[in-house]
Amino acid sequence: MTTYTWNRRHILSLADFTTAEYNAILQTAASFQEVLSRRTKKVPTLQGQVVANLFFEPSTRTRSSFEIAAKRLSADTLNFAASTSSLTKGETILDTAKTYLAMGTDIMVIRHKEAGVPQAIAQEMDRLEEKVSVLNAGDGQHEHPSQGLLDLFTICRLIDPQKPRIELLQGKKIAIVGDILHSRVARSNIWSLIASGVEVHLAAPPTLLPKFFAEYLGLTTPENFQEQRLFTHWRLEPALTNADFVMTLRLQKERMTGNLLPSLREYHQIFGITRNKLKLCKPNVKVLHPGPVNRGIEISSDLMDDPEFSLIQDQVTSGVSVRMALLYFIGGGKG
Repeated sequence: MTTYTWNRRHILSLADFTTAEYNAILQTAASFQEVLSRRTKKVPTLQGQVVANLFFEPSTRTRSSFEIAAKRLSADTLNFAASTSSLTKGETILDTAKTYLAMGTDIMVIRHKEAGVPQAIAQEMDRLEEKVSVLNAGDGQHEHPSQGLLDLFTICRLIDPQKPRIELLQGKKIAIVGDILHSRVARSNIWSLIASGVEVHLAAPPTLLPKFFAEYLGLTTPENFQEQRLFTHWRLEPALTNADFVMTLRLQKERMTGNLLPSLREYHQIFGITRNKLKLCKPNVKVLHPGPVNRGIEISSDLMDDPEFSLIQDQVTSGVSVRMALLYFIGGGKG
């Protein structure tokens, strides 16, 4: 396990992560992956600490893997469900967070449909001078740091299972395809992949990849795009050509307003990932998807279930060890 000294109390975004932080998480996650392969899968790292999963938005994979990760680290867990909480009686989100604080919570894992909620709670904890760490489990159309990190871990571990590190991806080409406009996963992946020296190609219909997307990332000119090795396409072919990995994204229908697509059938014909379209990529190309998957829309069902190409189940498995690493560091792990 890495001996990196962690200095970050909250994990809210990957935009300012350093190479050392990425590698510390990747290598610590690899250590926890080994722990999870043992008969006894628990370690006492966070024994006595309380991890509260405050999910104001539905989730299966993220919520479950954070709960398992906390339990594998011997932490006590509290799970919050908005539909059965005092929010229905008019309680504010900050008051809810303070309630969990009063119960002795050490780490708050927060998901919300509005961007900025985890940051607001983190700022409130800092204002109160409480030593509580906040971990962003996905906020609106902002970011999803743990998903970006588990995707990075899945790819790096495929290349070097013993010592995954971002330097392994230098010069690789990765295509991110789909609903980039509404995807917090895409934003986190863009930051981590740019930091890794990857050539990132974004592909989507114009309605799902608008021109102002670059401004959101602080990349306001074509020159900056090329310096960061980030390219955008309104066609799929140039993004897939000679790609080493393809990340396809779920259509965020719950966040869409207006008629952004002619039909789901037409979207699949043009941007859906199939075996035939993968012929444009490198011969050993691998496909990822953050889930949940709309089979037959973002990716063909047979391709999703084919272990020769698909890393989707590996992503789910990686999620537990990566989230263990995140909880370990912000919970005071010293390596």
